[in-house]
Amino acid sequence: MNRTLMASAAAALLLGALTACSSTPGQDSSDKDGVTDAKSLDAAGAFSQLSSEMSTAKLSGTVTAENDPNKLLGRPNQYTSKITFTDSQVSADDVTGTDRGDVSRGGAIEAFGTPADATARAKYIQAVTKGMPALSEYDYVHGTVVVRVSHFLTPKQAAAYESAANGMS
Repeated sequence: MNRTLMASAAAALLLGALTACSSTPGQDSSDKDGVTDAKSLDAAGAFSQLSSEMSTAKLSGTVTAENDPNKLLGRPNQYTSKITFTDSQVSADDVTGTDRGDVSRGGAIEAFGTPADATARAKYIQAVTKGMPALSEYDYVHGTVVVRVSHFLTPKQAAAYESAANGMS
């Protein structure tokens, strides 16, 4: 009971912190030539490639502007698409009381307009969660995609996600 209450409180803090994330007005989200990469993966395409390597990952949701808890989808310099997934290697006992799309249940994939925006998001998440071990996660940037993976996975299990992310085209 105490563990669930503590995890819920920590999750609420993170949600508030991630919701507070904003872009810098006037910041250009295009690459150095002023053109965004037309071949960038969207989150669903990235998950399709990732899950072909990670049989334990199952799609759990597609984030839309209406259901985005962070209210970042489509905002300047933020993700242009996002999905959430579960991983069967994560114990159900570890995630009791968490929301359906919570990263701790498996992970999430966020796609951005530029690699710089993806890198900035991953750095932001790491900075926010650094002092909160219960909210930590593994984050892997591959081009315009951020693969976020549950901290309930072992380092070896998470490394398999990193390898799969590095293999995306």
